[in-house]
Amino acid sequence: MIMNDETTPAITPDTALPAVLTRHVDAEICADPSSVMTLLADSDAAGADGGFTSYRSTFSKGAVGAPAHFHTKATELFFVISGSLQVLVGDEVTVLNAGDFLAVPPHTPHAFAAAPGAEADVLFVFTPGMGRFDYLRLLGRVMRGEADPKEIAESAERFDNHYVDSPAWRAALERSA
Repeated sequence: MIMNDETTPAITPDTALPAVLTRHVDAEICADPSSVMTLLADSDAAGADGGFTSYRSTFSKGAVGAPAHFHTKATELFFVISGSLQVLVGDEVTVLNAGDFLAVPPHTPHAFAAAPGAEADVLFVFTPGMGRFDYLRLLGRVMRGEADPKEIAESAERFDNHYVDSPAWRAALERSA
């Protein structure tokens, strides 16, 4: 047993989260008209103590990404592997380039799309995780016309994804068009 001080809980092999390995050949691929998502690890696979959810998205030029939204429980982490991603954080719009990292805390409105004229390859991580893969699958079905968009609104609490209006994001998208 390891004890750092009286306020730090002990971590033992029995209480540690298990290692998670997803081989590329085993990862589920979800696609919609503007992006390809490689599902890497969901909280159910990462452990019962919250774990994380992680996936990789490759956005084509002009990909719409996600409209303005926030999460009440999760911090969303972005790492741009290649290309450029336009993001909204609060009321500020900026562009992340290859090698850039962004952490968006709970209750912070954010949105993202491929930067104007660019593609983007991005690693996303949510912590704590909460089984978001079904949400990503639903998004793909909606974008392909296989599911009703109202299913997204109806799933807001289940997936901790709450859409909001953002004049700053609307203006950025209009400038990009």
